Amino acid sequence: MSKQHPSEAPARPDWARPLREGGGSRYLQIADLIEVAMRDGSLAPGDRLPSQRQLASLFQVDLTTVTRGLNEAARRGLTVARGSQGTFVALPAYELSQAVDLSMNVPPPAPGIDVGEMLRRGIGQLTLRADPALLMTYHLGGGTTTDRSAGARWLAPMLGSVAEDDVVACPGAQTALAALIMAGTEHGGAIAAEPLIYPGVRAAASQLGRRIVTIAVDGDGMRPDSLEAACQTEGVRLVYLNPTLQNPTTHTMPETRRRDIARIAERQGILIIEDDPYWLLTPDAPPPIATLAPQQTAYVSTLSKCLSPGLRTAYVVVKDPAVQNAMLTALRAITLMASPLATALATQWILDGAAKTLLDGIRAEADARQQIARQWLAGFDANPALGIHIWHPLPSYWTSADFTRTARAEDLRVTGADAFADGTSTPGAIRISLGGVAERGQLSLALKKLSGLLARRPARDAFQVI
Repeated sequence: MSKQHPSEAPARPDWARPLREGGGSRYLQIADLIEVAMRDGSLAPGDRLPSQRQLASLFQVDLTTVTRGLNEAARRGLTVARGSQGTFVALPAYELSQAVDLSMNVPPPAPGIDVGEMLRRGIGQLTLRADPALLMTYHLGGGTTTDRSAGARWLAPMLGSVAEDDVVACPGAQTALAALIMAGTEHGGAIAAEPLIYPGVRAAASQLGRRIVTIAVDGDGMRPDSLEAACQTEGVRLVYLNPTLQNPTTHTMPETRRRDIARIAERQGILIIEDDPYWLLTPDAPPPIATLAPQQTAYVSTLSKCLSPGLRTAYVVVKDPAVQNAMLTALRAITLMASPLATALATQWILDGAAKTLLDGIRAEADARQQIARQWLAGFDANPALGIHIWHPLPSYWTSADFTRTARAEDLRVTGADAFADGTSTPGAIRISLGGVAERGQLSLALKKLSGLLARRPARDAFQVI
């Protein structure tokens, strides 16, 4: 056997995690790791993968297993082989099939509302009332006074009266979360979170050199005793929570548990990031933690989940001046500023009532789509929330990775639990997003098809070793 040259033994890439005993076929695990890495951005289109010999060394498997893994990745459209040049992450393919995307968590189109006309009218108002030069230049400091005032008005149903100086207008929640992580922790610092969380938080923590500490949960959400223990043993200084209609589980933390968490934050002197994109879609939602521990909480409310992702606007309420200044410094380092035009359009819609009209339409459509989901899917928690996604447990014969892969082959795209988990324990469940399909009829057909797939047992691996 020839010796591997030292140059063929690279440092292990972040995405190439060790294969798990009992995690299924090893070649499928390799393909799954590539797919997860593409989803979270660890691998980008055009990236060259290590050679097959290097992958065999990294994963401690033989070349045949690596070849099968890469063949499976190519079959899924994840990679492309270029002869002697190697294997590369595939470029996005132009979709010719009628694939139905139930994986992207976006608000549904509001019936009877012409968003194009709203855009034309809103931008027309901006060009009439605002100096175009001001819309096309640098704006630092978390939004203009008018933007912050509009943000305070938007946040009033959740938080009551909000001082505009406490509001920061950000270019989307993801940027806001990254900036708050930088403001609230040091390199190597610990962030407490529940076992299943929005993947963007894990991605940001990883890129910024922070670590996620998983806190145990019970029927009410994050356990206060486990959080307090982590503050003492893990040095936790920052907590990430999505307590209302949580992504992905749709669980809403009751007020009593919110008060318990707020007391611990005050006692331990830690900062809570309260990511709250769905509060306005949740009838009778409990008061945000930010109303219970205002000095200890950074409250994040994005317009992406209740109006439109295209607005690229999120509002953050931070009462502690030191935390707000650190966040603004981080924002400048990450993105310099929010787009003045997009933020001004959000401001215009809030002030002239268009945002409220659109929100009401989206609430009504979300309710209709939840009813369609109840018609075809019996396994999810049918709570009264008007959310834009559902969390569906899988039958015991499906794993989330196998099901999402099989669904994709059937032109149905859903998000498996592995996208949200910490990698130590992944429940058998999927998130089904209801907003990305344009028409209710198309959604109904897709959910009917998904229901049939859930009832079907997975096909056995027919590969024969000769």
